[in-house]
Amino acid sequence: MNLTDTHCHLYLEQFHEDLEEVLNRAVAAGVVHIFLPAIDWKSLEQMDSLSHPEITFYKMAGIHPSSVEKVWPVDEKKLYEYCSSNDFVAVGETGLDYYWSTEFVIEQKKSLRLHCEVARQTGKPIILHNRDSTNDLLDIIEEEQDGRLTGVWHCFTGTADEGKRALDLGLYLGVGGVATFKNAGVDKVIRQMPPDRLLLETDSPYLAPAPHRGKRNEPSYIKIIAEKLAEITGMPTEEIAKITTDNAFRLFGIAHGDTETRRGALL
Repeated sequence: MNLTDTHCHLYLEQFHEDLEEVLNRAVAAGVVHIFLPAIDWKSLEQMDSLSHPEITFYKMAGIHPSSVEKVWPVDEKKLYEYCSSNDFVAVGETGLDYYWSTEFVIEQKKSLRLHCEVARQTGKPIILHNRDSTNDLLDIIEEEQDGRLTGVWHCFTGTADEGKRALDLGLYLGVGGVATFKNAGVDKVIRQMPPDRLLLETDSPYLAPAPHRGKRNEPSYIKIIAEKLAEITGMPTEEIAKITTDNAFRLFGIAHGDTETRRGALL
């Protein structure tokens, strides 16, 4: 059973002391593909320290909405240069976050639109962060959608109607640890979504699934999320692993055979 974690911040300091053990546990759990969304420009340098002989890593470039105020204005030329490179498979993560502060909403929206433009220019999917900003986020994607945008609503926690609207806009839905939370209600909504538009993600080191809720998350826990999605859909876990990996490869434009030559290093 090969599992894919489509959203993981392994380069952060929370993993500096035991990274090798974390990666070995991931391999033991069946994880063979890990996608690395950026938070800021520094993230891109930190990603280069990651390697494991049995895991293929895939880089993304972008500015997280909570990082916008620190780097404003976002350098569009720099973002395009990174995202147009074959070393990067996606644009992000970007999006909107009104939870921590609404002081830089205008800048966040401008940054999101800039990321959308780069995604269109490069033909690569966009990774969308959303916290307390669903209507604004989907409205912007609808306005920016010209038939060329695709991507994923990372850490999907929306309603059924919001999920269907996202699907209609060309997005996939990222299923993470929140789906295992007893009273979150995400499981009931996910049950109504088509499996061929779902991705598995941990968002490590954040949002660890039950029974590890409140602790540091790590890629090996993707197996718990896969098992939960199997329970929700009534499918075997092995089938969920295959479907979600196929979904990820389709979204990010990766051929299955291409990964063998890149195993153990960053794409």
